[in-house]
Amino acid sequence: MPIPDYQTCMRPLLRFAGDGADHSLREAVETLAAEFKLTPEERAELLPSGQQAIFNNRVGWARSYLKKAGLLEYPRRATFQITDRGRQVLAENPTRIDVKFLQRFPEFIEFRESARNSGAEELPGPATYATDKTPEEALELAHQNIRQSLAQELLARILACSPTFFERLVVELLVKMGYGGSRRDAGERIGQSGDDGIDGIIKEDRLGLDTIYIQAKRWQGSVGRPEIQKFVGALQGQRAKKGVFITTSAFTSDAIEYASRIDTKVVLIDGQQLATLMIDFDVAVSVAASYMVKRIDSDYFEEG
Repeated sequence: MPIPDYQTCMRPLLRFAGDGADHSLREAVETLAAEFKLTPEERAELLPSGQQAIFNNRVGWARSYLKKAGLLEYPRRATFQITDRGRQVLAENPTRIDVKFLQRFPEFIEFRESARNSGAEELPGPATYATDKTPEEALELAHQNIRQSLAQELLARILACSPTFFERLVVELLVKMGYGGSRRDAGERIGQSGDDGIDGIIKEDRLGLDTIYIQAKRWQGSVGRPEIQKFVGALQGQRAKKGVFITTSAFTSDAIEYASRIDTKVVLIDGQQLATLMIDFDVAVSVAASYMVKRIDSDYFEEG
């Protein structure tokens, strides 16, 4: 089954706490994962940031919202426990507990009003309860959408530039990624005619222990196996062992398969990967805004 959303986790979580004991979030995650019959792959699935497991995040937010409604309490650090109100809710045996259900409790309404007054409800997430995504998921999804839109815009701008500009951009990107030394001494033979399929040469490292040859294709159509074979032939003519083929479009399956089984090491970078690398290494982009997500430092509140 798909990973349940955070609202679907609320009723099972409250039922889990129904024994009245103190429980950790880790215990809850393990129990609910078994109840929902999640596979190891589903348990390991991460948020786009790669910082937290999706299911752990959703159980954590279910716990937080049940506490806001007064159904759970935190008796001590890193543990939670059911309240008398929580027991009363369990006694009602509701078929589902979600954000709409929690609106019956004044503390939860106050929490929502506070979120609205702070502007939080202008953002997607549990504050609006129009979505089943947690705030982290909504934030990261919005971030991914912004990155995707930026990547598309980058490729459109690249296609409008000259081939020579694109070749220089590729070398600059590789330098930003740690290849070669400075942009000035890292790349050679850029934009020259009669290069036999080689658009640039870059040092593998600052010491120049090895050389990487570059082919840069500013194309809109897919790059097929024949183009990769020509590039490999050019590498062999230079007695080169390593090459990078970068295009603004995509590679056919035949091209990818061919590159994967030849002795010469050829890395294929398509348009989407190119744009992603440009964003990650700050080539042709700049920071428009920065947001920090902070959490409570529980150790701070420990009294010695």
